[in-house]
Amino acid sequence: MSTTSLDEALARVRADLLADERLVRAVASGRRKAAVPPWRRVELRWVDLKAGRSLQVVRYDATQAHTANHPRGEAAEQAVDALLAEPFGNWTVETAEQQLSLRVTKRGDAAVHVAAGRQQAPADRSHDRAKDRLLPEDDPVFAALGLADAQGRIKPSRMAKYRQVEDFLRILDRSVTEAIAKSRLRRPTPEDPLRVVDLGCGNGYLTFAAQRYLQERRGLPVRVTGVDVKEQSRDHNAAVARELGIEATFVAGTIGEAELAQAPDVVLALHACDTATDDALARAVEWRTPLVLAAPCCHHDIAAQLRGAEPPAPYASLVRDGILRERFADTLTDTLRALLLRRAGYRVDVMEFVDSRHTPRNTLLRAVRTGAGAGAGTDDGEYDALVAAWGIRPRLGELLG
Repeated sequence: MSTTSLDEALARVRADLLADERLVRAVASGRRKAAVPPWRRVELRWVDLKAGRSLQVVRYDATQAHTANHPRGEAAEQAVDALLAEPFGNWTVETAEQQLSLRVTKRGDAAVHVAAGRQQAPADRSHDRAKDRLLPEDDPVFAALGLADAQGRIKPSRMAKYRQVEDFLRILDRSVTEAIAKSRLRRPTPEDPLRVVDLGCGNGYLTFAAQRYLQERRGLPVRVTGVDVKEQSRDHNAAVARELGIEATFVAGTIGEAELAQAPDVVLALHACDTATDDALARAVEWRTPLVLAAPCCHHDIAAQLRGAEPPAPYASLVRDGILRERFADTLTDTLRALLLRRAGYRVDVMEFVDSRHTPRNTLLRAVRTGAGAGAGTDDGEYDALVAAWGIRPRLGELLG
């Protein structure tokens, strides 16, 4: 990463944008201090039309994309100069040789990072593109995370992960929209962006996808924080954030000990293993988080307790065989978690996270804080009766007291 004058850096960007033989793809996004560009995001690439090669510029406003093709030469140069004059805060330009990331600093300089190019074959110049997705396959985040190849195509071996990201974003999009509309979630501003915390973030696939979609596609100011016990995950994710020009914080530590400067607006806990999901849910309740999305994984704790407990009559057959006991433990664990969240003042929906063909761990708990008092509209006796009947001590119950 180097710092240089903004004019010098933009001149470098201009040269790459107009190099129709070298440019693979470019993206402009963000803003500079109080200056707001007219578009949330702009994407550029060269395409071959019947009339000849043209610079395709796709401008995204709050609701839709607007596409214009500018013939090579003066028309393309004017289009590029007009975009460079807009107060975008970030530029990402990928050519066959390198990927350049430019971020405008608070002092008005340019922080520039250059990485080796991933392009191994001629760029796709076709005019027709695949159906637009919440995050298209050629979004820089997927290449940075190793899901996409140099041409912006998802690798066959990573397609299941891509579908998982896409399905998660649809749930996140719907959940955030509904929560803001019902005033359960505040409307973020550039001065006070939406605070999203991913507990047990791992390599950050869904962390970065959430940030990219909410900010780049939805136009919502977002600040993400990822927490994971592994220092390797922290270092990897910080490097990806720098490559993408994303302002994000990653912390190495346990979920239970994570300290935040401000309480989060959204807590994600996606495939946190075993009781790590309970730790995440307990912190979300502690922080009074308005929106929680948790996809549990590996329900070993309750399964182990069921092996040593006397099952209530006449349900011994539910836990006699190992595979049935594990599946029952999954259901019982998430049922108890939902009951505890409702007791804590949340409306809880238990839904399918992603098609079971792509991952067997496809249950998702969506919890929205209602503002009602803890325990309002719930039957506390149901949780207590289940725990007593099966002779178990759920981790979340202990954490919430």
